[in-house]
Amino acid sequence: MASTSLAASLDLLRSDVAAWNSCREAPGSGRVSLAEADLAGDRLAGANLSGVDLTGADLSGADLADANLAGANLTSAEFVGADMARADLSGVIAHDANFTGAYLTRASLRDANLTMAYLKSTFLGYADLAGADLSGAYMTGAYLGQADLTGAILISAYLGKANLSGADIATAVLDGADLTEAIMPDGTWLDYGNQK
Repeated sequence: MASTSLAASLDLLRSDVAAWNSCREAPGSGRVSLAEADLAGDRLAGANLSGVDLTGADLSGADLADANLAGANLTSAEFVGADMARADLSGVIAHDANFTGAYLTRASLRDANLTMAYLKSTFLGYADLAGADLSGAYMTGAYLGQADLTGAILISAYLGKANLSGADIATAVLDGADLTEAIMPDGTWLDYGNQK
């Protein structure tokens, strides 16, 4: 698959996710680059995109439920409104990626690099964000109910109007985070910024 053209790779991924997954699992499949690819609105549920270079790719509105993106490079990629329920994004590099309005319920973003990422109105209920770096992330209006933020780094993150009800933030680093009008894990509502 390493020598396959971008067009051929995209055609296979779009037309037959099972066949794509089989190719990815074959010995010597090598690293795959889908950088700058347009996959907006495509049905990619369950796709194995682990380790794939998706730098600058557009997956807005795509169905990525149960997809495996572990270790992928998602730098500056677009996931606006994408369905990523239960997807594995553990260890991804998603600096400056745009997840605005995406649905990431029960997704794993453990140890992900989400620095400067856009997560406006993103649904992260029950998501695993343990150890994730969300420094400088823009998370206004994000839903993080019951999310695991154990050891997550949210330095200077903007969490205005975010809902953190039931989330585990006990060991999260919130230095300089803005929690104006956020709903805290205990259900209390903040009407001022928080500078920890």
